[in-house]
Amino acid sequence: MKSRPTIVDVAARAGVSKSLVSLALRGDDGVSPATRERIVAAAGELGYRSNALARALRQTRSMLLGVVVASLDNPYHTEVVESVERAAEQHGLSVLLAHGARKAGRMAERLDALGDLNVDGLVVVSSWADPALLQAAARRAPVVMVGRSLEPVAGIDSVNNDDERGAALAVGHLVAAGHERIAHLTASRRPAGLARRAGYEAAMAAHGLAAQVRVIERERDETAGPGLDAALAEGFSAVFARNDVEAFDVLDHAWDQGIDVPAGLAVVGYDDSALALRARPRLTSVHQPRAEMGALAVELLRERWSGRAADRHEVLTPRLVVRASA
Repeated sequence: MKSRPTIVDVAARAGVSKSLVSLALRGDDGVSPATRERIVAAAGELGYRSNALARALRQTRSMLLGVVVASLDNPYHTEVVESVERAAEQHGLSVLLAHGARKAGRMAERLDALGDLNVDGLVVVSSWADPALLQAAARRAPVVMVGRSLEPVAGIDSVNNDDERGAALAVGHLVAAGHERIAHLTASRRPAGLARRAGYEAAMAAHGLAAQVRVIERERDETAGPGLDAALAEGFSAVFARNDVEAFDVLDHAWDQGIDVPAGLAVVGYDDSALALRARPRLTSVHQPRAEMGALAVELLRERWSGRAADRHEVLTPRLVVRASA
């Protein structure tokens, strides 16, 4: 494995002497602001971490926090952004928001633009970002991903929810209510969606219902109707949806078809977003602790500013909020 960068590496990158790097990072006199900024930037690009660098960063900080969100059409994402902003404000930080629009190229552009604005740190509310893209951004400022990747990304911190556990809570609740034929609706092949699917399948097997597993897959722009109608015709009495938006689609289709919820079809969502309290009937949903996720993301950035070098990957525990739809 490549060794950690040293002060000699920083000096070479900045084109100055090792002693000048030491002076700059200690905050001593005799270093011009432009040179100090160049040295700090070089240290950030190399991933150099030390207590001296943390002090230098505090002296040159912009007090700006960049947030990139992959999607604005799911209330869960905007609620996470709100929690990040609330936590940032408690520490005197201002938040700049950018929309990645689920496009890798646009995500890269937004990360670069925020880096050019000299933000002190980045929170990426998405699992869409390519690991190499995140690592490139982390060479300019610390990065925290609020979301799930297939594997932890070296050099960045992450905060996500235990999706397998959340799926197990949903299935367990439906089984306890007497359902055996429980379908899972999903329009995602991203890490979180795959984890919820795996959790659903494992929970069904644990309850002795492996033979009843039914995954209704659809494209994001397709209606849920055909798959749902086929499952209902086969006697499925409950649906666990990947998120609240998809659960809303199930409720909408049930309304159109005159199916009573929950008597004719029980529905459970995921996220416990604002949609859950606006649905009719009110939506049973797996709650992700969004306020805690946002606060923890900001805290992880503050630890990086204080000199922490080791990565942290935090997984929070969800809970099920039971309402009228199941």
